Amino acid sequence: MTAPSSGGRHEGSMSIGSVLDRLRGDFPDVTISKIRFLEAEGLITPERSPSGYRRFSHADCERLRFVLTAQRDRYLPLKVIKEQLEAIDRGERVDPGTPRLLSSARSWVAPAIDFERSGGRISRETLLERTGADAAFVAELQRSGLLTAGPGGFFDEDAVRLVEAAAALADFGLEARHLRAFKVSADREAGLVAQIANPIAKSKGAGARDRAEELIREVAALSVTLHTQLVKAAVRDALD
Repeated sequence: MTAPSSGGRHEGSMSIGSVLDRLRGDFPDVTISKIRFLEAEGLITPERSPSGYRRFSHADCERLRFVLTAQRDRYLPLKVIKEQLEAIDRGERVDPGTPRLLSSARSWVAPAIDFERSGGRISRETLLERTGADAAFVAELQRSGLLTAGPGGFFDEDAVRLVEAAAALADFGLEARHLRAFKVSADREAGLVAQIANPIAKSKGAGARDRAEELIREVAALSVTLHTQLVKAAVRDALD
């Protein structure tokens, strides 16, 4: 996927409503508030008419498409996407799937992690078939609070990955009751992220929810990175 440079901005002119119509076919959840939020974050810079209305070029629209695709398919934080766009503006070649160092941060943000609710409806039978786990093991994961079914008793794609990981750990002798420690840790981390994001989500400013969702994405990714490094350090110490 490529994004147009911010140059060449005078070919055509569209209102924000026209841009929304162009994007909604591929991104049904995009809103005018989201577009304004991305503008406020410096991802796009539409021109203004003499009366103050935003006027978008085709390049602006494709730039938005690049941002939304990187968020949806790669789950990249806006800081990473913005650096990629700046690199493109400088004429550099960018791989959207490659994590990039952030000049404003001390470390890189964990790549390709989706913190939104996964789509799809997977029956228990399909879950067992895809993971190779037996029904008793899945039931034990549910009793331990590690696995939760959605409405109608269906699961999603994240449930598949969770069961696969739990089954692999079980091969090393870690039963569902041992994995409760992971659940407790995850709940505590999620609570910390919510404490940060909730005040922003409940504020009355324009784009508040978009800012909160982006904050959750970035803080949660950083927490996963931190958790990984702490586990690695602890294991390394245990082996010394």
